[in-house]
Amino acid sequence: MALHENHLKRGLKSRHIQLIALGGAIGTGLFLGVAETVKMAGPSILLGYAVAGLVAFLIMRQLSEMMVDEPVAGSFSHFADKYCGRFAGFLTGWNYWVLYVLVSMAELSAVGIYVQYWFPEIPTWVSALGCFVFANAISMFNVRAFGETEFWFAVIKVVAIVAMILYGIFLLFSGGAGPQAGVANLWQHGGFFAHGIQGLVMSMAVLMFSFGGLEVIGITAAEADNPSKSIPKATNQALWRILVFYVGSLAVLLSLYPWNQIQPGASPFVLIFKALDAGAVAHVLNLVVLTAAVSVYNSCVYSNSRMMYGLATQGHAPRALLKVNERGVPLVSLGVSAVATVICVAVNYALPGKALGMLMGLAVAGMMINWAMISWSHLRFRQAKAAQGVRPVFGSPFYPLTNWLCLAFLAGILVIMFLTPEMRVSVYLIPVWLVVLGVGYRIRQRGKVPAASAT
Repeated sequence: MALHENHLKRGLKSRHIQLIALGGAIGTGLFLGVAETVKMAGPSILLGYAVAGLVAFLIMRQLSEMMVDEPVAGSFSHFADKYCGRFAGFLTGWNYWVLYVLVSMAELSAVGIYVQYWFPEIPTWVSALGCFVFANAISMFNVRAFGETEFWFAVIKVVAIVAMILYGIFLLFSGGAGPQAGVANLWQHGGFFAHGIQGLVMSMAVLMFSFGGLEVIGITAAEADNPSKSIPKATNQALWRILVFYVGSLAVLLSLYPWNQIQPGASPFVLIFKALDAGAVAHVLNLVVLTAAVSVYNSCVYSNSRMMYGLATQGHAPRALLKVNERGVPLVSLGVSAVATVICVAVNYALPGKALGMLMGLAVAGMMINWAMISWSHLRFRQAKAAQGVRPVFGSPFYPLTNWLCLAFLAGILVIMFLTPEMRVSVYLIPVWLVVLGVGYRIRQRGKVPAASAT
């Protein structure tokens, strides 16, 4: 098969970009992670998702402004490299790649949990391996195949969540949900702030994992047919989608079923409808949450291969990773990312009950670095454009105030992680990880090969 350097192909249409952005945010965090956050905060978790969703939206607006101006491979790694220095680009790109290897592991772990709902005798690693093979096979075709697959995965999730919300509202008003159901569940059983403000604050670190994946829209810029139109449209729709899919669906679920009876470890969406004796609905929802996890892993496969390709264009990774086939697929980058993710099978085999929680904590730490670099790069980007007398085409709202607010919020998340015993190790690993990246950068600089131009 002939291989060609430096030529990703534009094949993602506007509908693909919009649904990829949506699909990246609707996965394990919504369907599985909410069980843990509800137990920590009670009904006030609705407020937590609204606040975290607003911060996520602001950071995506900052990223989108830069992408519309410069739709290149490598996305936020490219912007960090150009506006914050070479080490910043190296750090951002490799941190993202490693982060999404961890997210891949978490999503594959979730696949195993969902499959065990039907087939408890199947080990989690078997289901994870099947999902791994499927998603990597899709990515080997072309970017259009990935976009089309993600489009239909996202459609399934959107239809299911809207149907669940409508069905839940019907049960509430018809009385079909039983005597325990009612909107009063949102303030009964200990009140809206059932564990006080502290409970809500301490849940924010776990909650933030839900929004990891929104930034995948940044990876699509180099392969979008019309990034100047499709990216702003997809970004602007993110806020109301977050409100509908996270806040709306949780409000209905917490009204149907007392929050203090939700048990961590399985999807509350499935458990609630099963408890309401809606067995068929519970099975359909489990199929949907399984689809969601496969979808997010599919996005991880795409994102990792393109970020590694972007790192190679900047000279931060070996030139061999620039190899693409005639369909525009960076096969070498795809293969290296796949090999790294195979570790997930071993993790699931060794720690089937603990893998998901551990990997979520590590992924949140990496995500904090990632989002902070996006916000910081945007500050430097705007300063550079102002010095040139250039006005942004798709300006981020309330710059620079929102940048500093986002950075302060992310710093607060790190403090919460440090105060949470199960996540403290993730905070300790951040400086260690930065040192490792620094050493890697120095080694890379000594054997420097001239960077290829981004396409």
